[in-house]
Amino acid sequence: MLSRRYIQDAIEQNLCSMPAVAILGPRQCGKSTLARMLIDTLPTPALYLDLERPADLARLEDPEALLTENSNRLVCIDEIQRRPELFPVLRYLIDRNGRNGQFLILGSASRELIRQSSETLAGRIRYMELTPFLEYEQHGASWQDLWVRGGFPRSLLAADAHLSFEWRLDFIRDFLERDIPALSPRTSTQTIRRLWSMLAHVHGQILNMSALANSLDVSTHTVRHHIDLLEGAFMARRLQPFSKNMGKRLTKSPKLYLRDTGILHALLGIESWDGLLGHPVLGFSWEAFCIEHILSRCRSHVQATYYRTARGAEVDLVLENGNSRVAVEFKSSTSPSPRRGFWSATDDLECARNWIVAPVDDAYPMRAARVASLHGFLEAPENGDILR
Repeated sequence: MLSRRYIQDAIEQNLCSMPAVAILGPRQCGKSTLARMLIDTLPTPALYLDLERPADLARLEDPEALLTENSNRLVCIDEIQRRPELFPVLRYLIDRNGRNGQFLILGSASRELIRQSSETLAGRIRYMELTPFLEYEQHGASWQDLWVRGGFPRSLLAADAHLSFEWRLDFIRDFLERDIPALSPRTSTQTIRRLWSMLAHVHGQILNMSALANSLDVSTHTVRHHIDLLEGAFMARRLQPFSKNMGKRLTKSPKLYLRDTGILHALLGIESWDGLLGHPVLGFSWEAFCIEHILSRCRSHVQATYYRTARGAEVDLVLENGNSRVAVEFKSSTSPSPRRGFWSATDDLECARNWIVAPVDDAYPMRAARVASLHGFLEAPENGDILR
C-alpha cells in the first residue's frame, strides 16, 4: 500500500482554489507517485505528460492544440523544468478557461531555477515542496533508518543497508550525469562532484566560499554558481545568520547543509548505523536531520536563521513568527549538555521558548530550556505559533 504524504490534503485543497499547483522537490522523492495517487481519485481521467518520455514530448510538438483539446480535464506535466517555454502557453490557457484545477505541475528544480514560471504564472499558481520521506509520515521505517539512509523512498525502503547505500551512490552519479547538464549545460560535472564531496566534509559549518574556491582552483563566482545549482535542485540548504541589531558582533556568513542525510552519508562513505555513530559528522548530521523536519513543518512566513556571536554565543536554529521567537539547539547525545554559549545566546535573544532537541525518550526541563525528541518538539502544542 502506498504511503499518504503529508502535503496531500493541502494539494487537493489548492487544486480546488487555484488554476495551477506546482509540486517541486528533488528527483526520486515521490512526486510522480503522489501525482498518480491524486489523479486516481478524480472522477474524470486526467492527462499525464512525462517530459522525460519521448512519446509525450512528441505529443507536445503543438502544446496549445494538445492542451486546448484537454481543457476540460486536469493536465499533469511531469519534469516541467525540461520545457520552461510551456509556461506562456499555460498562462494563456489558464486565463482563457478561467477555472481552478487546470494544471498539476511537477518539477525537480526550484522556482528560482524555473524563472519563467514565476514571471508568467504569478497569481495563478501555488507552489508546494515535497521532501523525501519524513519521520512523521507513515513509511514503516524506524527513525534510525530514516536518519542513516535518508528519506528517498527507494533508499529508505531498500531490503538492506547495502542496497540502500548502492542506490544512493547510483542516485549521485545519475544526478551529476543527467540533472546537472539539463539544469546548467555549461557546468563541469567533475567540478561540481568534487564540490559536493567537499560540502559533505564541511556540512553544518560556516560556508567559506574562498577556501572552497582555492581547493577547487576555480573562482568564488563558480563556487557560488555551483552551490546555487545544488540548492535549486534541493540537494543543499544555506541557513542564513541572524542579522537583527543586538548590539553584538554577529557572524555574517551562512551555514551550509546537505538536505538529505542519506546522500550526505553516501558521499562520506557511511553505510550503517554503527558507521554513523563513530563518525565525526554525527552531530552535524543530526542537526541537518532535525532542521529539515522542522522547516518542512514551519508556517510559510516563519523566518529561520542561526545565531552566533564573536564571543561564542550560539544557537543552531532561531525561528521567528512576528514577535514570537524560538531557539532550538540540536544534540545527538541521549544525555545532552549544551555549552555555555547556548545559554548566553538564549539570554541575548530573549526567546519565548528554548528547546534542546535530542534522541531522548521523554521530555524534561533543563534550566531555561526544555529537552525533547524531534517528534516531541514537532508535536508540542506550544509550538503552534511556528509550526503547521
